[in-house]
Amino acid sequence: MTAPAVSIAGQDADALGGDDSILMRQRRDHARLDAMMNRCLSEDLPPGELDALWLDIVRLVFSHAFAEETVLWPLLRRVSPDGEELTRQVEEEHQAVNDLVARIERSPDDPRRAEWMRQAFTLIRQDIRDEEDELLPRLRTAFDDRRLRRIGAAWEAVRATAPTRPHPGVARRPPGNALRGVPLSAFDRLRDLAPGSGPTARRASLAAAGAVAAGGAVVLAVRAARRHG
Repeated sequence: MTAPAVSIAGQDADALGGDDSILMRQRRDHARLDAMMNRCLSEDLPPGELDALWLDIVRLVFSHAFAEETVLWPLLRRVSPDGEELTRQVEEEHQAVNDLVARIERSPDDPRRAEWMRQAFTLIRQDIRDEEDELLPRLRTAFDDRRLRRIGAAWEAVRATAPTRPHPGVARRPPGNALRGVPLSAFDRLRDLAPGSGPTARRASLAAAGAVAAGGAVVLAVRAARRHG
């Protein structure tokens, strides 16, 4: 029988392998997302700030999830007897968020947009709880502090070149997600940095090209994580 998981929520850095461990990196992203979602829902949000804040949330959600699916969940399926079941559930949550955010992006003037955003936040919060309470504790059990830090570095490298927008048709598991996701990342980051034209757009084009070139880092990072797993 699998021992009950102990949530990583509330544990300090020493207990989770240090500040650079994958568990602390995940916790920091989750806390940042929570703060941004709360800000989005606040009544004192200045006019015009909602769209920018929503875009920041979308960028973080999708780069974070892509790195999880590329680096973390394959490791979890290897080391945990219930890893397949747990990761399938979280992948379904990720897909639901992907589909909902894609709908919001397709319909910027739809009167249901605010309600769809609230639904997306509910799904994201549930995903965070599942990860911190069920999935990530199993990585703490399976790996020592040094390996958790190595996995954290690999996850961070993948996140830096990951897509930042919803792509419902991209596979949730490697290698399919990386084969389609890394090229899409270049276009996502171009949209993020410089809508329009001019010098800023040219700088964004260079950054996007860099994202494509950095795709090799994804492969190397995943191999490193698996080698040290």
